Formats: sequence, C-alpha cells, structure tokens
Amino acid sequence: MEELVEKIKSCKDKNKASEILYSYAKKGETLEKALELSIHYHHGQYRKSGEEYVVHPILVAAIVAYFGGDEEMIVAALLHDVVEDTECSSEEIGEHFGQGTQKLVEGLTKIVEIRDKNLIPSYSDEKIIASALSFRKMLLVSISDVRVLVIKLCDRLHNMLTISALPPHKQKRISEETLVVYAPIAHRLGISSMKNYLEDLSFCYVMPQEYKKIDRYLTSHSQQLQLKLNHFISKIKQLMLKNGFIYDDFVIHKRIKHYYSIYLKMQRKGISIEEVLDLLAIRILVKKEIDCYKALGIVHLNFNPLISRFKDYIAVAKENGYQTIHTTVFDEKSIIEAQIRTFDMHKTAEFGVAAHWKYKSSGLSPKLEWLNELKTQNEISENIEEFYEIAKHDLYSEDISVFSPKGDVFTLPRGATALDFAYAVHTEIGDHTKEAYINKQKAPLLTELKNGDIVKIVTSKEPRIRCSWLESLKTAKAKNAIRTNCKLKIKEINQKIAIDLLLGIFSVDEKKLFEWLKSEGFEKNIHKAAIDSSYFIEVVNHLKKYETSDRVLFPIFKFNKYKIKKQKFDSIVVYSNQNISNVLFDYCCHPKRGDDIVGFKKASVVTIHHKFCEKTTKLIEKKEPMAFVKWSKDIPSRYKLLVIIENKKGSLASFLQFLAKMDINVVTIQLGQNEDVQADFFELILEFPDKNTQKIKDNIKEKYKVIELVPVDDVYKEVKGI
Repeated sequence: MEELVEKIKSCKDKNKASEILYSYAKKGETLEKALELSIHYHHGQYRKSGEEYVVHPILVAAIVAYFGGDEEMIVAALLHDVVEDTECSSEEIGEHFGQGTQKLVEGLTKIVEIRDKNLIPSYSDEKIIASALSFRKMLLVSISDVRVLVIKLCDRLHNMLTISALPPHKQKRISEETLVVYAPIAHRLGISSMKNYLEDLSFCYVMPQEYKKIDRYLTSHSQQLQLKLNHFISKIKQLMLKNGFIYDDFVIHKRIKHYYSIYLKMQRKGISIEEVLDLLAIRILVKKEIDCYKALGIVHLNFNPLISRFKDYIAVAKENGYQTIHTTVFDEKSIIEAQIRTFDMHKTAEFGVAAHWKYKSSGLSPKLEWLNELKTQNEISENIEEFYEIAKHDLYSEDISVFSPKGDVFTLPRGATALDFAYAVHTEIGDHTKEAYINKQKAPLLTELKNGDIVKIVTSKEPRIRCSWLESLKTAKAKNAIRTNCKLKIKEINQKIAIDLLLGIFSVDEKKLFEWLKSEGFEKNIHKAAIDSSYFIEVVNHLKKYETSDRVLFPIFKFNKYKIKKQKFDSIVVYSNQNISNVLFDYCCHPKRGDDIVGFKKASVVTIHHKFCEKTTKLIEKKEPMAFVKWSKDIPSRYKLLVIIENKKGSLASFLQFLAKMDINVVTIQLGQNEDVQADFFELILEFPDKNTQKIKDNIKEKYKVIELVPVDDVYKEVKGI
C-alpha cells in the first residue's frame, strides 16, 4: 500500500490520476464512460490546493480498485460527488450505469459531510454532536450495503493524504473526526492497513507535539532499531530452515509499531517510548495453519517468551476476521514481538472485508451483525450523543474472547462483565439473568471477565433488571437493553408520582383528575410533571380552573391555595402549595447528589428517598402524600480523594495545576506521609463541576495512583434533624 500512497501524494493532474486508476482497475467501456462523465461534471471545479477537483474522485476510485472493489464500486467512487456538487441526478447515473451503482452513489450522497465552509472549531463542544451525526448517517446508510462504508473510507483516506492544503484549524477538525469516526470503522471491518494510515495521518494534526516526540525518537534510533530487527530475523530464518522449512515456505517482514499505536500504549500504561515492549516486531508468513504452530514452537524453543503477552487469534479469531498468533520474546537485550499467520490470514488482516473482493480469499470474513445492532440501537436511543458514545466504544476497543459451557466463542470488549456476556448470548437471557458462574465459580453479575473465561448464566422466570447496573456495563447491546427497560420503568414510576403530586394538591378522586388532564391535553406527557418543575407548575396552573368556588371557603383566596411556592433547604428545593418547615433524609437508601429522588410529605415535613428505594415503591402504592423535590444547583458535587503523589520537587504543584485545568476546586487537603516508600498520601476534599463527572474521575485515575475516590456529599448528613 505504501507504493499507492506515494503515487497519490505526488499526483496533481487528472491524466496522471487516470494512469494510477488504470494500474489497479481493468480498463473497460463502463469505466471509461464513468471517468468521462466525472471529468465533464467536475469541469471548472478546483480544490483548495488549486488542482482540478476531478483528481479527487479519480484517486478515490484508484484506492477502491486497490482494495479489490468491483466495477460498481469503482464507478460509484468516480461519481460519488457529482449528485451533491453538480447538476447530475442519481436517476441519470442509474440510466447510464444501472441501479446497483445508483444506490451506492445515493448512499454516499446521504452521508452529508461537514463541509469546509461550516466546519466547527476543534475546541467547540458542538464537535461531538457533529461527529455523531456524520457517524450515524454513515453507519445507517451502510447497513444495506457495506460497500458504501468501504468507498467512504477510501474517500476519507485521500482527503487525509491531501489535507496539508487546508488551514490548520480545518486540518485539526477533519483529523479529529477521522480519528474518532473513520479509523474505528476501518478497524471493525478488519482493514488494518487503512486503519493504520488514517490513525497516523490524523495523529500528526490532532497532537502534533506528541507525534513529533515519537517521530524524533524513531528517527534518531532508526539505524539501531533496524539492526536489531535484521539480526533477529536472520536468527529466525536460520532456525526455520534448520527445522524443516524451505525458502519458498515462508516470508518474514519486519516492522516498527505505527505512531498512534505507540502513543496509545504510552498513555494506557503510563510509560515512556523507551518502555514500550512491542516497539519492534516481525511478522512470519507461512502457507498452512499447522505451519503457524510449527513456527511458534521454533520461536519459543529458542527465545524466552513473555507468556503474559501470548495470544492465539487463530484458534479464537476476532470478530473482524483477524487471525494471527502473537507472542513476545527476549532476544539478548531486546524484546521483540513476533506475529505468525498464513498468507491468506495476512490478506484478511490487511484488507478485511475487502480481501474477499480483492483475492477471493478463503479466510474468515468480518462479522457484520454489529451494523444491524447499531440500527436497533439507533431506533432505541433518542440522544444522538448517547448513540455515538456507545457505538464508538463497541466499534473500537480491545477485545477478549470468552466461552459458553458448550465451547461457543463470544468476543467482548475488554472490561466486559458476566452480564454483558449474558446479553451477548441473547437479550432475553440478559433480561432474565439471575446468577453467573465464571470458571465454575459463582460470581457477581458485574464481575469483569478475563480472556479465556468460561461463563455459565442461570436465568429466572421473571426479568431481573437493575438500573444501577447501567454504568458498569460495556457493550452497546447490554446498555441498550437496560436503558430501554429502565426508561419504561422510570416513565411508569414518574407517572404514578405525578398523579400523586396532583391528587395531593387538588384533593379530588383519580378518575376526575384524569378527565381534567385529558381535557387539557396533558395525559400523554403527565410523567414529565414528576421531574420538570416548570411543567409541574404549568399543569397545576391549567387545572386549578376546574376547581369550583364552593370547594373553597373564601373564593377570593381560591388561586392562592393552588399557587406553587419554591422553598429551599440546603441541597434540596421543594415545590409545594403548602409551607414546608423541614426536609429529612431517610436512612434506608442514602441518596447522593445527582440520584433520582422523591419526597413524601407528612404535615409540614418532607422526607427524601431514592426513587428506586424499595420503601419508595411501597409508599407510592399506599398513596402517601408527596411533594415535588429536586436537588439545588447551588452546591457542587463533593468527593473525597485519597491519592499517592511522588515525593519530589514540584509534584504537588503539578497535581494541583492538573486539577485546576479540569475546573476542580480543592476544598481541603491533608498530608499523611507513607514511611515505606518515597511517596506521600494526600487526602483531599474536591468540588467537581456538574458536567462530565465520570470523565473527570477517569482522567485522575489514569494519571495518578488513586487509593480512594468517593462522594462525600451524602446529603442526609448535611440536613439538620437526622
């Protein structure tokens, strides 16, 4: 692929672009006609670099041809911009090239790119929503034909190869989208060569300083690294020839880990580039599967393996079709990764889903069920950002393989739980999961699974779902199922609460209240009155006209009786038509700031419970009087942090500066020295901003050794009378 990339970088005119296209695609009447049409419709259009615009679709078509795209795909690539940017219609494309090509072009046209003229700055919060929209459109259009995704990836690769012509802020914005949208899709389709290029090209613009550091190190150590690899390869060749292989049986490639992969490893492990173990790697290609294991035996018998880093993706392939044995060994003072695969496996690893078009490969094809799962997820999720975050996590995360008791293999993201496994088997299994056994030992449902675990799920007749599980789950399928059930459950609870609140204010029977609600058009959305104070007040104001004057002793005070007053009590706000003297927190559920809460009124005192507390359910069923309650926005969330900071000059100042950048306020700080090591324990009380609390927690844990990070604003301790 390096040869194609170099050709594309130096190509500036349509004639040279056409030559590149025909070096990978067979010239024919249909292709020539499509090329002429693309040149005709793009005549007079130019890119930011000054070159003719038509060079872009021609080179995109060349990339598609390189990846083995069929004639329809290559023609669609040539014409992918004409419907959107010229007077050509999709019907005209259908007339000339058939419905197959027309549908591909329509699919590509529906994926509305974020154009240069309205690119959102990289520092804007809106970028997440924009990327999410682009991401969703691309995936959903591609469900019917994955070829749309492959063409779009080729389109993005050419854009990234020519991005230097754009202003810096646009370079960064497009690169960010490439890194979080396009590279993950290439990964899931198993096209590793495409993924690696997209990642490294984006990394250069998104984090230029980090890129330069890695580049400087690899450039300055290039000769040394190459000598180590050559020396190791020479040993492996001799050993393989000595143990029954002949020259035509195998090929050995050398490689240095690509830049973005190095950066991720450094961030994930908290290490420097010198400490990255698998910086150097070789790849041994052989003819047959059994030869992979022979080669592995030769490597392990002659070099000490680092067993913890051994992975067999041939016996247990990844969902994207990837099959390779990974092992890491010591060679004198060097640590080198060895990947062993067949020639067919290599084609699948490099080209993924496209390998079957390019080589008619007999290797494993990437599983594409995830596209249908994303369609279901899209139908369920009302929040585009929520859809994006879950889907992105599922698309691009390190995988583990676990087994059912019958030996069926399930690929899950690292960090997945036993409950994630249950949902991976089937949604009904997940909903009814009662117990989990991991390697024949009973374990909690939220136990994190490890590679190779055998998981058995025991189900119950009735669904057993806890909304609190949601944050601990990793897979989109499990999260969607829990979220859907919880939304229904919460809506049902909120409707009961809203009715109880209104019955307490108007003192009428439930039948009459529903008649009023129906008359005012509130009956479908009445559940909102339990969580939205403005909506609650609006409903009350509309319904009070139904109260007749004979229900009030002094009609002149009629409307004052139903006036909702906002009353503050430390961290709680109460909305009621009656005066409230005190707010208490019951000990049964210990709600913390941000939890869903409800209030039960007895005389002038309101008692707060967690919305999902068992006692809450019983009190609602008993029709106990209720008051509308919510958290005050005045008090930020407080957390206790116990952290170890290295005992050296400037480390505390650096830590405090790190907190300040995340808008965290340090309320108190105490030092408790640890005599055993050169490090200090610090206990801090922190105030977190309301937004992205989980992200803040993750950032702290990634950078520092956290002993404890727990909420301390258990509000039942703040309120007098407890």
